[in-house]
Amino acid sequence: MAGHSKWKNIMHKKEKTDAQRAKIFTKIGKEMTIAIREGGADASSNSRLRDLITKAKQNNVPNDNIDRIIKKAGNADDITYEEIIYEGYGPSGVAVIVTTATDNRNRTASDLRHYFDKYGGNLGQTGCVSYMFTDKGIIIIEKDHSIDEERLMEDALDAGAEDISSEDDIYEIITGPNDVYTVTAALEQKGYKIISGERDKIPESNIILENEEDIKKMNMLLELLEDNDDVQEVYHNWENREE
Repeated sequence: MAGHSKWKNIMHKKEKTDAQRAKIFTKIGKEMTIAIREGGADASSNSRLRDLITKAKQNNVPNDNIDRIIKKAGNADDITYEEIIYEGYGPSGVAVIVTTATDNRNRTASDLRHYFDKYGGNLGQTGCVSYMFTDKGIIIIEKDHSIDEERLMEDALDAGAEDISSEDDIYEIITGPNDVYTVTAALEQKGYKIISGERDKIPESNIILENEEDIKKMNMLLELLEDNDDVQEVYHNWENREE
């Protein structure tokens, strides 16, 4: 799940069970399959595949698994995934964007419509909420006594970052959506330990749900979306008051 509170989401990901981590591996594998079909299996000339390999490593996908995914994607002519973005509203008007990779768009649309309807929301038309979000790259570095904040800012900006902020126990570095992996690699080469570096959709404003029933429904909606094999990423503008 991606969204406005990147650090909270990363902590959420780190706590996932083995079964949930296996789902993450599967989702990245789908993205790799699409990238290879579109641009070939050579990561040196396929920038999207190169970015996905970086993403896979950040999610602790073993190198052997990555190699196996690439080989399988290059040979499996019978698998065709379609990338579709759905937009809609959760309880009390929370804006939600769902990116999918599916081999059956009717199944995926039916599943998502059911989830939204069941938990107080509804799917909308393309563009109904995407205008509320800006595409960015977000890099997270955990604070450490060895890190000089001014030096980090200088290194990040030199690498192509747009901005850097300090929040509690992490540094959050903002990049353009297409620069996140190159900036991540540049900072790693300088010795910084990257917790996460990935594309995100940042909402212009957030919604705080006051009603406990709406909070419960929103959590259930996000849980169902995350567990769906066709769903790649979920973005929203719900801000949990506890965060």
